Amino acid sequence: MRKLIIAYTMLSVFLIGTVNAQNTNINNKKTETMKFELPKLPYATNALEPVIGQQTIELHYGKHLQTYITNLNNLIQGTKFENADLETIVKESDGPIFNNAGQTLNHNIYFLSFSPNGGGEPKGKLADAINAEWGSFENFKKEFNAAGTAVFGSGWVWLSKDSEGKLHITKEANAGNPITKGYTPLLGFDVWEHAYYLDYQNRRADHLVELWKIIDWEAVGARY
Repeated sequence: MRKLIIAYTMLSVFLIGTVNAQNTNINNKKTETMKFELPKLPYATNALEPVIGQQTIELHYGKHLQTYITNLNNLIQGTKFENADLETIVKESDGPIFNNAGQTLNHNIYFLSFSPNGGGEPKGKLADAINAEWGSFENFKKEFNAAGTAVFGSGWVWLSKDSEGKLHITKEANAGNPITKGYTPLLGFDVWEHAYYLDYQNRRADHLVELWKIIDWEAVGARY
């Protein structure tokens, strides 16, 4: 009987070890396939108040963006995009992969364009390019706000540059990004309702006006 108990115990230990090893392999595979991750914010979730409330950041960044990233990681498994960078996926994909890749890229740019110490005006080459294209920073802001307000339904308004450094304001529906037009995105305002409804209800135009108070022009200028 004692030998049977010892044998049974050894078998149990072996089986538990095997299961644990299998679980470790599964977890490792999951880690390997989770290519894209939620970017770390350079500010606290309440740091942008009152322009953007803490609850909006926690839901928009912590829930919406995380969902896009999770969906993207799942969708690209076993496809030609499995080892591609985010910009390539946005340029070359369509359907659900494009939607989730586009929104991941868009939100990465969006959330990393803010600072609690932001606002003011751009400097250097970006300021010169804005003045050359629109005459003044104030004229640029007016045109940008008007474009963002005019986006029908959900989407984005973007400041981007072409290959020659010329600046453009473009309106994009849903997950659209000017990178698909060959432009380099510099600054994007999210006009999906979830970006502003808790703080501004249906007043999208007011939301766009307030966002200028928290723009990190050093980050935007570095993209230029």
